[in-house]
Amino acid sequence: MTAFSIRGLLIAASLALAVPAGAETLTLSTPDADTSEITLAANHFAELVKQKTKGELEIKVFPNGTLYGGDPAAGVKQLASGSLDMLFNATSLYATFNPKFTAIAVPYLFDDVEQLRAYLNSPLGEELRGDLSKIGIMGLDLWSRPLRQITNSKLPITKPDDLKGLKLRVPNNPLWVKFFGAMGAAPTPMAFAEVYNALQLGVVDGQENPVNVPVSARLYEVQKYLTISNHIADAWVVGINPRRYQALPEAFKTALNQAAVETEEWKAKNDAADIAKSIATLEQNGMKMNELTAEQRAAFVAVSKSLYPVFQGLVKDPSFFDRTTAFTGKS
Repeated sequence: MTAFSIRGLLIAASLALAVPAGAETLTLSTPDADTSEITLAANHFAELVKQKTKGELEIKVFPNGTLYGGDPAAGVKQLASGSLDMLFNATSLYATFNPKFTAIAVPYLFDDVEQLRAYLNSPLGEELRGDLSKIGIMGLDLWSRPLRQITNSKLPITKPDDLKGLKLRVPNNPLWVKFFGAMGAAPTPMAFAEVYNALQLGVVDGQENPVNVPVSARLYEVQKYLTISNHIADAWVVGINPRRYQALPEAFKTALNQAAVETEEWKAKNDAADIAKSIATLEQNGMKMNELTAEQRAAFVAVSKSLYPVFQGLVKDPSFFDRTTAFTGKS
C-alpha cells in the first residue's frame, strides 16, 4: 500500500470525529493543492452546501489526490465503484474513458473562457455530462478552467519551432501528444503528482497548465520561462457517485445541484481575478514571462488546424466534433 493510500485511509477514518452529531457526510477529492483554483472552488461548494442544508450535509474536501493515491484514473474508477463519494477532476482525464471529452481540448478552439462556459452550459455540454452515466458517474455540473499556458526551463516560446526537442509533460491524453509532437516537442504523459520532481530532476523540461497551477504547485522553483499561449481549454467534471446521490434526501440533492451552479459562477469570477495575480507571483519568484502576439499565435493555430482530421479521429464521434467546431465558429 502506498503512502498516499495509507494517508487517505487515515483521513477517511477520522471523519466521524470531525462531523457534528446527526450530520450526513460526503467526501470530496480534488487533484491539486489547498491553494489551487479547484480546491478553493471545492471548499466554496462545500460551504454553500452546508449553508443550504443548515449543517445537516457536510462535505469534507481532500486535496492533492490523497483519497485515491495520487492516480487520477484510479480516482475515476473509485468514484464509479462508490469508494469515493465525490471527485472533481479534469475533462482531459475523462477523455481516457470517453473520447468525446477530447473535443473540449482541441487547440485554439475557444476564443476565451466565456465562450468555453457557454459551450459547457449548451446542449453539447449537457450531452457530455449525460454520457458520464456510461462509466457509472453522475455529473452535477461542468466548470470552466482558465486556458492553459506553457512553462519550461530552457527558453521563451514564441514560435512552434521553439518547442523542438523540448521534453514537455502533458496529461495522459493523445490530443496533447499529437499537438505538441507536431511541433517537434517530446510530449511526455505523466500524472501531475509526479511533475515537480520530474522538472527538478530534468526528466522533463516543462509543462503546460492554467497559470495558477505553477503557483499552487510552486513550479517557479524549478521553471524559468512562462509563455502566455492560451493554447488549450480544459474543464472540471463535478462528479458524484450516482448511488450515493440517489440515497440522499431530496433537500440535499437540491442543495448540491444549486451549490454546483452557484459555485460555477463564483469560480469563473475568481479565476479571472486570479490570472494577473498568478502571473505577478511567478515573475516575483524569478520567472520570465512572454505573451504570444496575434501574429505569433497564428503560427500555432495553423498547426492545430492542420491536425483537425487527427483530432476528429481522437474524438471518435465525427458528428460531435463537427457540432463542437461549429459552435465555436472554428469549422
